[in-house]
Amino acid sequence: MTGQVNELSLEDSVRYEWQLDVDGVGESGQLALRNTSVLITRCGGLGGVVALELAAAGVGRLVLAHGGVLKESDLNRQLLARADRVGSPRAECFAERLREFADTIEIEAVCQNISESNVQQLVSRVDMVVDCAPLFEERFLLNDAVVRQKKTMVEAAMFELETHLTTIIPGQTPCLRCLYPDLPKHWTRRFPVFGAVSGSLGCLAAMEVIKVVTGIGVPLAGQLLVGDLRDMTFRKLQPARNVDCRVCAD
Repeated sequence: MTGQVNELSLEDSVRYEWQLDVDGVGESGQLALRNTSVLITRCGGLGGVVALELAAAGVGRLVLAHGGVLKESDLNRQLLARADRVGSPRAECFAERLREFADTIEIEAVCQNISESNVQQLVSRVDMVVDCAPLFEERFLLNDAVVRQKKTMVEAAMFELETHLTTIIPGQTPCLRCLYPDLPKHWTRRFPVFGAVSGSLGCLAAMEVIKVVTGIGVPLAGQLLVGDLRDMTFRKLQPARNVDCRVCAD
């Protein structure tokens, strides 16, 4: 964003009038969304829905980090994809779709996945992070960066019909390394999933960002929401913070 926005434009007042009426939001909450920047990585079936819902909510700046090109097998779940763009850089395709949908906010495409060489710089440029990476190597890099920079991160993951969601606030909640001290064995980039599962979780993750930014409701800080869409059951776990965690113990 070019600078802090201090009042809603007439266009924004009309566009967001339905959510302005949500208890606790109002103009101050909408301005908070407008003045917030969020890094989303990656932006496929899960992260793409997060990006779409945050764009719809009026978050002022979205940074989409996703390397590689769009593949035919992505089209079962990546709602920002287009069949005629197969073979094109994913991040650029996703950014174009979001700009068409939400023309008043800033969308930045980063055609890279999270790595040691870019993670600190990308996290430093935003207020919040949503982690949707399929590999724990990327998730751990993001976790370490947000803890170091004291940035809130929404952590979302799914496998088959199961979903996991938590919000990490450095200094207050367990970090990802508290939950998983070591790299999980046998985890691969490709895993079974329906688009409806990643889409459902993406909406919940976007709502976590909205709650943190506007102050409405109670975020999943220090709580892990586990859902099983086979029987539509959900349960909240309260993982303990590891006093000896290699990342957040200090």
